[in-house]
Amino acid sequence: MNNATKTVKLPQHRLLQERSFWRSLNVADWLFAAFIVLVAVTAQFKVPHQMDVYEVSILWGSAVATILLGWFFKPMRWFVPVTIGLAYGAVMLYAGNFDNHDKFLLRYFLSSQSAIMWQCATVFLAWFCYIAGALVASKQQRSTNTLLGMGSALGWVSVLAGFTGLLVRWHESYLLRPDAGHIPVSNLYEVFILFMVITALMYLYYEAKFSLQRAGAFVFTFMAGVVCFILWYSIAREAHQIQPLIPALQSWWMKIHVPANFIGYGAFCMAAMLGVAELVVLRRNGVRWLPDAQTIEEAMYKAIAVGFLFFTIATILGALWAADAWGRYWSWDPKETWAFIVWLNYAVWLHLRLVAGWRGKVLAWWAVIGLFITAFAFVGVNMFLSGLHSYGTL
Repeated sequence: MNNATKTVKLPQHRLLQERSFWRSLNVADWLFAAFIVLVAVTAQFKVPHQMDVYEVSILWGSAVATILLGWFFKPMRWFVPVTIGLAYGAVMLYAGNFDNHDKFLLRYFLSSQSAIMWQCATVFLAWFCYIAGALVASKQQRSTNTLLGMGSALGWVSVLAGFTGLLVRWHESYLLRPDAGHIPVSNLYEVFILFMVITALMYLYYEAKFSLQRAGAFVFTFMAGVVCFILWYSIAREAHQIQPLIPALQSWWMKIHVPANFIGYGAFCMAAMLGVAELVVLRRNGVRWLPDAQTIEEAMYKAIAVGFLFFTIATILGALWAADAWGRYWSWDPKETWAFIVWLNYAVWLHLRLVAGWRGKVLAWWAVIGLFITAFAFVGVNMFLSGLHSYGTL
């Protein structure tokens, strides 16, 4: 009788949760949804090139995902429209001619490279504010201060600039090569920009959810290191130049496989920096200016869980792409092998936490070591190994 009663109550509980979710949506949420639908309709019927059925499916899938993300993470309701507005402004300024890139607003603010340089600059500024804010917090023994708030604001500006830069770069690729324009996730330079956008955006979400402003210094120290690499890569290799899409990447699979992959990479790297923060807290038996170890570990766990989900999806999509391109789902190519190693590493991490009940220092160290495994899969394979995926070398 008790079991029967429980099985009846469970669907009712879920129904109440569903009703509660829909009732929680306000006018701003529905206006945001209407805006995204309008943008998707405009993109489908007004873009200069004809989209095939796969690209239309990706467009509307992205629209639905954006609406749900905006409902779930409220700051996205202003972030997405502002980004689209800035990118559209750049498109209007170009007026179909890349030679217009010398216009003042394009040259210094809205061209892809200008926006990306603003992203790099604001990452450094946010890093400085987070470190300075942490030092002030440690002296005053306060949980937050103006500098930490400035760090968060500059973090948002960096994401806004980076995402705008990617959207404008997408348009610029069609201006330069009308028959060979492509989504800007085709080389290491472009995916590093996407990686910074995703990592910062995920951190800002967890910062708000778990009150992690005081741990921002760790995440943005890592981000500053990535910026240094991007600047070197631009100067030494001229990687910022838009290049034609190589034949191996001329597929609609790239539009979904690569972003899903880098959501995973971004989450894993952010979790590693939170692991460093947790180790600092544990080593010093609690640091007053940092959140407690349990809070940091909970955020780290959530990040790894999300990253593992998207990395799994990306791996499956990659296998389907391989079957479409090469006639087989898996070939133990070095990139595929290391992707499996990354997946296995975090699968074991989650198993040990959820099933074995592990907590504390071991999992924090494991997350930090996972950064090096992920970094090798991300960059090291391209540098030191060769295989079917050897088109992203430094």
